[in-house]
Amino acid sequence: MRLTEKLTAVEPQASSDRLAPRRKTATQQKIPPSAWEASKRQVRELALAELAPKMSYLSGAALVEEVRATLDSILQRKDVTVSPIERRTFVEEMVRDTLGYGPLDPILQDPSVSEIMCNGFDEIWVERAGTLELVSARFDDNDQYRRVIDRIVAGVGRRLDEASPMVDARLGDGSRVNAIIPPLAIHGPVLTIRKFAARPLEVKDLINLATLTLDASLVLEACVRGKLNILVSGGTGTGKTTLLNVLSSFIPEGERIITIEDAAELQLQQSHVVSLEVRPPNIEGVGEVRSRELVRNSLRMRPDRIIVGECRGAEALDMLQAMNTGHEGSMTTVHANNPRDALSRLETMVLMAGFDLPLRAIRDQIVSAIDVILHMERVSDGRRLVSAFTEVQGMEGDVILLQDVFTTRLVNGSDGQPTPQLISSGLRPRLADYLEKKGIQLPASVFRAPSPASPVQTRPETTRPGAARTPAAGSMAIRGREG
Repeated sequence: MRLTEKLTAVEPQASSDRLAPRRKTATQQKIPPSAWEASKRQVRELALAELAPKMSYLSGAALVEEVRATLDSILQRKDVTVSPIERRTFVEEMVRDTLGYGPLDPILQDPSVSEIMCNGFDEIWVERAGTLELVSARFDDNDQYRRVIDRIVAGVGRRLDEASPMVDARLGDGSRVNAIIPPLAIHGPVLTIRKFAARPLEVKDLINLATLTLDASLVLEACVRGKLNILVSGGTGTGKTTLLNVLSSFIPEGERIITIEDAAELQLQQSHVVSLEVRPPNIEGVGEVRSRELVRNSLRMRPDRIIVGECRGAEALDMLQAMNTGHEGSMTTVHANNPRDALSRLETMVLMAGFDLPLRAIRDQIVSAIDVILHMERVSDGRRLVSAFTEVQGMEGDVILLQDVFTTRLVNGSDGQPTPQLISSGLRPRLADYLEKKGIQLPASVFRAPSPASPVQTRPETTRPGAARTPAAGSMAIRGREG
């Protein structure tokens, strides 16, 4: 058979496959509602009709009691197929559906869950210990699912409709929420909730989780106390904000700290912290306040340190200028694949500010502003770790010189399996000399390379293939900032 005949025979079938709707898997098939769910739907409609006039002037415990009383009254006068033994469970679920977030409430209270992903009313995924799993919990129907999304969004003064089909907000406990609906979400509303621990992780927790080593944490604490500017890079969900929280815990009391974020996630423990948050445009498309305006405004608020949750655009230029004009010890994060890519992203974001700056001038600003780059990665077992602790040493021609102080390599563990571990590169960084001038002494042992007896392999697979390697250290000394 000729090629043209084969294509003619295949084309009708291929066309019909493209036009056919997406076929759902077994876990995604719509499950017929049970008698329990049908009863809940019936009672919920009656309860909402009776509670609507009262909910405007009731709140807190009084509202919960009113909802319980209304539900009990409906169950007594309506023929609902719920046994007396199951009635308490039924009422508790109805209270969650009416006042809370329905089936999400138990998941939100589960400390082992770090992220919740709702792809539909009948498909809820969670992340535990870095691994995704599908849970049995589900919404009764798409109407309940959409009501919960609207309740979350309304709680932060936002709206979600066809004119504004996506929203980024947060819950009362600080958990970050992203919701997107049709027409942007083709197959229905999608809700993503990133939870935050009630107790912020401390440096000892990161050491126990093998995200950091004790030696690296000692150097990091010295860098923060010595007011070196730190850039945290990494991909989505690698733990950049968590690391930023830990770094901020090293800031001495008595300093005025200003944080700037898209959605407030940082949990600083100092007593003198001012938190700023961007504002999206209103329904008329006006009133937006971006990170760049907040960074500029923060310079007029007498900050000792400025912490920007994440640089995504033109605010990178203002952040670099703040670091270069007396606001030492500032910190920010950026999405990148490795430390050198992080600097390339900074260059691109500075150009987004709209100024036609030469590349050499931008790199001079970066070298003068950034002292240390910490790169976060998530390895195959779901563990998050600092894979590179890199010092910015200066310029050699038009190239920014980087030197790894600590780097991740595969070390044979006690079980004989190679395990990623952050180890010293064996080179004394120039920041150590600068810190000594500030009266901060670091033991020489923290920069000592592992002994030859320890079997060390090459860098793990987390390094992107083909990524640019860090050039060798040049002779330029780290600049001083005395006075």
